[in-house]
Amino acid sequence: MSELASKFPTAGGIYYWAYRLGGVRWAWFTGWFNLLGLVAIIAGVDYGAAAFLNAVLALYGLHFILNFTTTNLSTSLHNTFILFALILAAHSLINIFSSNIVALLNRISAWWMLGGVVVIVAVLIFGPSSHQSASFVFGHRTNNTGLFRGLGGPRYWIYILPLGFLLTMYTFTGYDASAHLSEETHDAERAAPRGLYRAILYSAIGGWALLLAITFAATHVGAINKSGGTAIEVIESALSPALAKLVLDISTIGQLFCGMGCIAAASRMCFAFSRDGAVPGHRLWRRLNHSRTPTWSVLFVAVAALVITIPAIFGNKAGLPVAFYAVTSITVIGLYIAYILPVFLRWRMGSRFEAGVWNLGRHYRWINLIAIVWVALCVIFFCLPTSPTAVPWNKGFSWSAFNYAPLVTVVVLLGVWVGWEAGAKNTFKGPVRTVDDPDIDTPSDPALMPA
Repeated sequence: MSELASKFPTAGGIYYWAYRLGGVRWAWFTGWFNLLGLVAIIAGVDYGAAAFLNAVLALYGLHFILNFTTTNLSTSLHNTFILFALILAAHSLINIFSSNIVALLNRISAWWMLGGVVVIVAVLIFGPSSHQSASFVFGHRTNNTGLFRGLGGPRYWIYILPLGFLLTMYTFTGYDASAHLSEETHDAERAAPRGLYRAILYSAIGGWALLLAITFAATHVGAINKSGGTAIEVIESALSPALAKLVLDISTIGQLFCGMGCIAAASRMCFAFSRDGAVPGHRLWRRLNHSRTPTWSVLFVAVAALVITIPAIFGNKAGLPVAFYAVTSITVIGLYIAYILPVFLRWRMGSRFEAGVWNLGRHYRWINLIAIVWVALCVIFFCLPTSPTAVPWNKGFSWSAFNYAPLVTVVVLLGVWVGWEAGAKNTFKGPVRTVDDPDIDTPSDPALMPA
C-alpha cells in the first residue's frame, strides 16, 4: 500500500487507487467494503470504550442513573450498551457542530496515545506484586472456546490459534490515512509511503510492549478466564484500586479519542462516496451544514454502527458480548478486503504498472502475493464460530453466541452486487472531478487499465 500511496498520493486513498488500477467496477466494490469496515470500526471502538467506561464507573462506585457496581452480567451488558449509545451521540454532536474541537482533540489524541502507552506499560511493570514467568508468557497455551476439548492435535494450530489473530488485525487498520492527507503534505510521493509503513512499524513495537506487559501481569488466571479473558480483568486483578483506575482512565479516554476520529473518517468516506452517487439517498448524505460538515453522513454512520451492535445487548450464557467480537470481525473483513483489492490489482498488472519514487521493485511479486493470501485466510478465520453454542448444527446452539460477521459480509456483498447490476454499472462513474486536474480528466488512465 505504501507503493500505491507513492504512485497516487491523493485524498481518495484506496477507493481512488482501485479506480485508477482497475476501473469503475473495482472502485465500486472497494468503496463499499471500505464503508462497511469504517462503520464497523466505529461500533467496535465505541463499544470497547463503553465497556472500559462501565468498569471505570464501577471502580469509582458511581450509581447516578445506572447501577455500575452490579455483578449481574445481564444488567452490566445493558449498562454498557446504554453508555455505547451515549458515546455515539456525543461523538456525532462534536463532529457535526465543531470541526475546530475535532481538530484540537485529534492533536491531543496523538500525544495521549503515545504517553498513555508508556505510562500503562510502566504501571504494569512496577505496579503488580508478582508477574508471570517468561515460560508462561511465551509458552503457555489456553483454549477457552470450548471447541475440540483441549490443546492436542493440529486443530489448535489451524483453528484456535488463528482466532487470536483478530486482535492484531483489528488494531492494525487505517493504513490509508497517510494517503488521505497526502494532498496537504510536502513531497507526498515520499512522505505518504514513509508515514504509512513507519506508523505500522512503531505501532507494532508499542503494541508488542503493551501486550507483553499485560500478559506478564496476568497472574490470576482463573478469574481472568472466568471473565472472558479481558484486559480489564487483568488490570483489576493485578493492580491496586488506585493504579487500576489510572490505567483504565488512560485507556478509556484514549478509546474515546479514537472513536471520535473513527466517526470523522467514516462520515467523510460516506460523504465522498455519496458525492460520487454510490450510496442510496446520496443527495441527503452529501449535504453540508454551515460549517462545511456532512451532518447527515455523520448521523448515517453513527446509526448504522448502533444497529449492527444491537445483539450485544443480550450476550451469551456467560454474559459476554459475543456481538462485540462479531463487530470487530466485520471491521477486519470489510477494511482488509478494501485494502487488498488495489494491492491485487497492482500485482495483476505486473510490469505494466509504472511505480512511483517509493516502490518495492521486483519484490512486489512475492510481497503482494503473501498479502493477498494472508487477507484471504483472515477473512475465513474471522467468519468461524468461537464456541460450541455458536455452531448452528450443534446441540445447544444459541443465536446469542452466533458470529454473524459472515452473514453481514454476505448480505452486504450481495447488496453491492445487486446494486451494481441493477443500475450502478450504468450510472456510477467513479470519483467525481471537483477541480481542474488533467490527471483525472478521464474516467480512468488507459495506461494503467488491465488488458
